[in-house]
Amino acid sequence: MTEVERGGAQAARRLDHEKAAELERVYDSELNFRTVTGPAKWLVSIGLVALSIFHYYTAGFGIVTEHWHKAIHLAAVLSLIYLIFPGPSRLLGPSIYGVPLLDWLLAPTIIAASIYLPVVFDELTFRIGMPNTMDVTMGTIMVVLTLEAARRAMGPVLPGIVIVFILYALFGNRIDGVLSHPGADWNGLINHVYLTQEGIFGIPAKVVSTFVFHFVLFGVIATRMGLGQFFIDLASVVAGRYPGGPAKVAVVSSAMFGSISGSSIANTVTTGSLTIPAMKKIGYRAHFAGGVEAAASAGGQITPPIMGAAAFVMIEFLEIPLTTLLVAAAVPAFMHFLGVFVQVHFEAKRLGLRGMEPDELPRLGPTLAHGWPTVIPLVILVWVIVAGYTPYLAAFYGITACIVIGFLNPRNRLTLTDLWFGFETGARYALAVGAAAAAVGIVVGVITLTGAGFRVGFIVTQAAARTAESFAPLIALLPEGTLTMQGVTLFLTLVFVALVCVAMGAGIPTTALYIVLAAIAAPAVTQLGVPPLAAHLFILYYGILADLTPPVCVSAYAAAGIAGANPFRTGLTAFRLGLGKAIVPFVFAYAPVMLIVLPGFDFGEFVMVVLSCAAGVSALGIAMTGYLFAPLSPFGRLPLIAASLLTISPSLNATLIGFALIAPVVLANWLAARRRPAQALSG
Repeated sequence: MTEVERGGAQAARRLDHEKAAELERVYDSELNFRTVTGPAKWLVSIGLVALSIFHYYTAGFGIVTEHWHKAIHLAAVLSLIYLIFPGPSRLLGPSIYGVPLLDWLLAPTIIAASIYLPVVFDELTFRIGMPNTMDVTMGTIMVVLTLEAARRAMGPVLPGIVIVFILYALFGNRIDGVLSHPGADWNGLINHVYLTQEGIFGIPAKVVSTFVFHFVLFGVIATRMGLGQFFIDLASVVAGRYPGGPAKVAVVSSAMFGSISGSSIANTVTTGSLTIPAMKKIGYRAHFAGGVEAAASAGGQITPPIMGAAAFVMIEFLEIPLTTLLVAAAVPAFMHFLGVFVQVHFEAKRLGLRGMEPDELPRLGPTLAHGWPTVIPLVILVWVIVAGYTPYLAAFYGITACIVIGFLNPRNRLTLTDLWFGFETGARYALAVGAAAAAVGIVVGVITLTGAGFRVGFIVTQAAARTAESFAPLIALLPEGTLTMQGVTLFLTLVFVALVCVAMGAGIPTTALYIVLAAIAAPAVTQLGVPPLAAHLFILYYGILADLTPPVCVSAYAAAGIAGANPFRTGLTAFRLGLGKAIVPFVFAYAPVMLIVLPGFDFGEFVMVVLSCAAGVSALGIAMTGYLFAPLSPFGRLPLIAASLLTISPSLNATLIGFALIAPVVLANWLAARRRPAQALSG
C-alpha cells in the first residue's frame, strides 16, 4: 500500500463528528429540532451554552439551594424546548425568525411557572395541602406545558401515559378491586405534583439537574477531544485482525465508547459510521452489519463508568453510592458483550470471513503514543468517584481535564469554537431527558399519592402465583430441588415484568420507562425476595432491550440507515444478537452474587455463577448462529437453547443438567468438523 493509500485508509477510520451528529438528528426523535434563523439562532445557542456553563459551574463550586437549582434547570430546559422543538404549526401562528409567535409566549410562561415555586417556597410551609388560587393556576400551567414539552421532545406516548395516571388519580375511587383508592380533586393533585418534592420537582428532576446533565456534557466534550477516536483505534488494534475483524471491532469499540456516551443511538451512529462500512466490505450482509452495531451499542447504557441517565436515577431511588452501582453493573455488562461477540465470531467462521489486513489497521505504538492523553479525563473522573466524592464533582473534574488536555494536545487540539459547540451539543442532548424527568415526575407523584405501586405489585405476584400452580405436576416429576413453586412464581413474575418493560419501552425513552416501572413493577419483584438493586437492574436491562425490539427499535433503525439495509430485518437481527441481554437479568435476579456488592458475597459461588452464565450466553449465541466447529442441525441447536435457560438457575442440579446437554452437542459437532476435511480429501 502506498503512502497515499495508507493516508486514505487512516482517513476512513477518523470520526466525523458533524456526520455523526447529522445521523443522530435523522434517527433520534429527541434531536428533531426546528430551523431557527437570525437573532433567534444566536439566542438559542447562547441559551444552550449558558445552561451548560451553569451546570458546569455549580458542579465544581457548589449547587445553589436545591429548590432553586431544580427550578432554574427546568425553566431553562422547558423554555428552550419551546424555542427549538417544532409544535403543531397550524395552531402556533406566524413565525418570527423560525419560531412561531405562540412559542415566543409559551417560553417565558413556562419560565414563570418554574420559578414561581422557589419564590413562594418559604410561604408554602404555612399552607401546605391548602393551595391558593395562584398556586393552582401556576401548577396547572406547569403541568400542561410540561406535557406539551415532553410531547414535542419525545412524541405522544409518554404524555399519553402521564395523562392516564392523572385520570387515575382523579377518578380511581370509581374503580372496583385492588386498584381502587380514595381519589383526589384537581387542587389536591396540583398540590402534590407541583408544590411538593414528590412530583415535577421530585427525584427525576433532581437527578437530571445534578447528575445526568454533567455526565452527558462530559461524554460530548470527551468525544470531541479525541477519546472516542482512541477507543475505536484501540479496538481495531486488539480485534481487527481476527476473522470477521470489523464486527469484533464494532463490539469492542461500542463497549468502550458506550462507557462514556451512555446513549444507544449516539453510540450507534458514532462508531457505526466507521464499523458498518468495514463489516460490509469483508462480506457481512448489510442487515447483519447494522444489527451488530445496534446490539453492541445498546450496551452503552449498562456499561460503567458513565452508563445512562437511568443509572443516576437508580442510585437516588436506592440511596446507594454510584461506585456500588458501577461495580454491580460490570459483570452483567460483560455478559451482554460476550453474547454479541460469540455470535459475531461464529457467523464469521460460518461464512469464512477474513480479518482486516495489516494495512487497514492502525498500529499499536502510534495509537498509544497519540491517544493516551485523551484517557486522562476518564481516569480522573473514575478516580474522583472511587475516592468517594459526589458524581457531579467527578464530572466537573473530568470536563475540566477534557478542556485542558484538548487545548494542549497537538494531535487533536480543541478550539474555542469546538468548545462552544461541545457545550451547545451537550445541552441539546439533555433537553429531552429534562422534559422526560419533569413529565415522569407527575407519574411518580400520582403513584405516591394513590399507592399504585404496591397495588400493581400485588396484582402481578398474585397472577404469577396462580399461573405457577399449573406447573405443580411437572415440578413433582423432576429431581428434588431442581424446581420449586417459589422459583416458578419468581420466574413468571420476572417474565411478566420483562414483557411489560419491552412493550412500554417501544414508545418511551429508557430513563422515563425505568422511572415508571421502578415505581410500579420493582415492588412486585422485591416482594419475592429479590434484592432491590437486582430488581431495579432487571427493569433497566429489559427497558434497554426495547431499543432492539421491533417494531420500534431506534438503534437498529439508525444502524440500518448507515448500512443501507431493511430496518425491520436489521431490528430482528439486532434483537437476535442481543438475546444474551435477555438471559443475564434472570441470572442476577436468581443469583444476586453476580452483582458482587450485595451482603453475603461468596467468591466461590460468584465464580460458579459467572462461569455458568458465560456458558449459557455462549450456548445461546452458538444456537442462534447455527455454527460451532461445523454447521449445527436443528436437533443440535435445541439442546443448546434449553441448556442456556437451565444455566441461569441457581439450582446446582439445573446447572449440571444444562452442562450435560451442552457437552454431547459440542463433542458431536467437533467430530463432524473433523470428518469434513477427511471427506473432502477422499472426494
